[in-house]
Parts: sequence; structure tokens; C-alpha cells
Amino acid sequence: MLEKGKIGSRQLMILVILYTLGDSILVIPSVVASEAEQDAWISGMISVAIAPLLIVLIYEALRKCYPDLTLVEYSQKILGKWLGMAISLLFISYFFITTATYLSEIGDFMISHIMPDTPIQVIMILFMSVVLMAARLGLEPLARSAEIFFPYVLLLISTLIILLLPEIKFQNLQPVWEGGVKQVIRGSIPFIVFPFIEPVAILMILPFVSQKARIRKSLFVGQLLAGSVLIIITMLAILVLGSESTIRQNYPIYMLAKKINIADFLTRLEAIIAIIWFITIFIRFSLFFYVTVLGTAQTLKLQDYRPLVFPFGILLIAFTLMMSPNIVHYNKFITEIWPFYAMTFGFLLPLILLIIAKVQKNDQRN
Repeated sequence: MLEKGKIGSRQLMILVILYTLGDSILVIPSVVASEAEQDAWISGMISVAIAPLLIVLIYEALRKCYPDLTLVEYSQKILGKWLGMAISLLFISYFFITTATYLSEIGDFMISHIMPDTPIQVIMILFMSVVLMAARLGLEPLARSAEIFFPYVLLLISTLIILLLPEIKFQNLQPVWEGGVKQVIRGSIPFIVFPFIEPVAILMILPFVSQKARIRKSLFVGQLLAGSVLIIITMLAILVLGSESTIRQNYPIYMLAKKINIADFLTRLEAIIAIIWFITIFIRFSLFFYVTVLGTAQTLKLQDYRPLVFPFGILLIAFTLMMSPNIVHYNKFITEIWPFYAMTFGFLLPLILLIIAKVQKNDQRN
């Protein structure tokens, strides 16, 4: 086994919470509101009621078929050497492309709101260097760092919510159900895909959890808590900014922090959002990059994944710049293509693997 580190069920739950929030905490309100408008919070409630249970049941059932193997390893067990290797490489390409989207978001956010005069390549290289270090250290140090960051993320999110309470305008939620059920369901699709289905990379680290019996609970509680936070953030964006302003902003939650004004003394607390997002996107980015190089090493039967870390980092920066030449191109890709792409790898392919694995197990018993 290329990864010899072990993590506990509590560490897994914290990883799930932070990577589920990931970039979703910044982009979900805008993406969902563009479909459901002021009913975006209803779309969120429907999504959180359905997605965590469904996804956890599929992932847990698939894990139990091959508890000591990663996603790319049991793909070859289930489908055979050559077809399984092809599917493994497709999963790795999905992990790699997803990681590129995170790097693109980091660069765009920084040059749009914090360091507009800095070349985007410099920002990407600086952030990538930290991710490379995390990937080389492995899963266990990444999980421990998530444990350290977790209380601060909770504190900052709670502070943000409390400070925004005076800015709430309940009339921004009206009229409720104006667009009907169809509009709410359309809004629930990105709310399901981005936080819950996109991070299928979790299947790559489940074999390294020491407390196997608690995996399902950790996955479910982690996704449920993170989903609840995303519902609150989405509702706050609608309540404070209004649906139209939320739709127009690429990062509406960052604009929320600018609305904080306590007695004309406590104002402009955008740093709260920046810190929350940097922590959650670092965990999500690092996890996806780690499973990319780990999965590649497992597919190619290498003895160690670490020699791949630096070359993949260089390749990722070049690929990101080609994939996302500007924010307009990136937004079109994310809203029109990405939900179907992520649904294929995060839901459809794992479901197909689970069905085939169950059929094979039944045939072996008979």
C-alpha cells in the first residue's frame, strides 16, 4: 500500500465537513440563486435532505465490497485489468481537472478582490507550493491540519452569521415559490453536485480510516453539517443582498462581509470570508491533488507516489491557464457543462461499479 498513514473517524468527519464546504461556500449562493432566485434556500433544504443519505449509502456499500482497496484499485478488480485501468484513468483525469478548477478559482478570487495588480501565475505558483508540500507529507498530516483549522472555521462562520443579523431583510425572500417546483428543483441540482457529488475523491481515502465501523456515520454527519452551513450562507445571501444582487456576484458571500457595519466602527470584515475560504479550499484542493497522484501511482503500479507530486504540480498550473483563459469562459464551463460531468464521475460510475460488484458477489456465492 502506497499510503501507510491512518486517520480516525473524527478526522474523517472533519475532512468531510471542510472539503464539502470547500469552494462551495463561496460560489453556491450565486449558482443556485441563478436557477431558483429567492427560493435558493428551499433548493438547499431539498438537496441536503436527499443528497447526503443517498451518496453515503452508495459510497459505503461500494467500500464494503472491497474495504482495503481504493477507488482506482477496485475498479480494476470489478471490471477487469484493461477496462478497469481505463476507468481508473478516467477517474484520475476527473480528479486532475477538478483540481484545476480550484486553482483557477483561487487565482481569479485573488486578482479580483485582494491583489489585483499581481499576475495570476504568481498566485497559482505560491498556493500550489503549499499544496505540493501537503501532498508529499501524505494523508495523516493533512487530516491533522484539518483538525487544527476546524475550530477556527466554526468560530469565523459563527461570527459572520451573528454580525450579519442586523442587515437581514425578510422581504427579500418574498414571494416564496414564485417560480414553482420546477425552478426549485433546477436550483437543487447544483446544490447537490458541487458540495456532495463532486468530492467522489473521498473513496480514495476510506481504506486508510482505522475505525471502519464508524465510516458511514462520519460521512453522513460531515455532509449533513456542511450542507446545513451552506443552506444558512445561501439564505443569508438572499436575505442581505437580495436574489438579483446574489446572482450578479461571482462570490456573493465575500460581498456579505462588506455589509457588516456595527455602529460605524466594526466594518469591512472581508478577511473573515477570505480566511474561511482559504482554509476550506486548501483542504479540498490538497485532498483532490493527493488522490490524483496516489491514484496515478496505484494505476501504474509504482512503489511511491511522491516522485509524481512536483511534475503533476507543474502540469496542473499549465493546464489551468489553458483551461480557464478568463472568468467568462470559466463561468460558462462551470454552469453549463460541469454539473453533468461531475454527476457522471461522482454518482453514475460509482453506482455502476456497485451494481456490477454486487452481481459478482452474488454469482460467487452461488
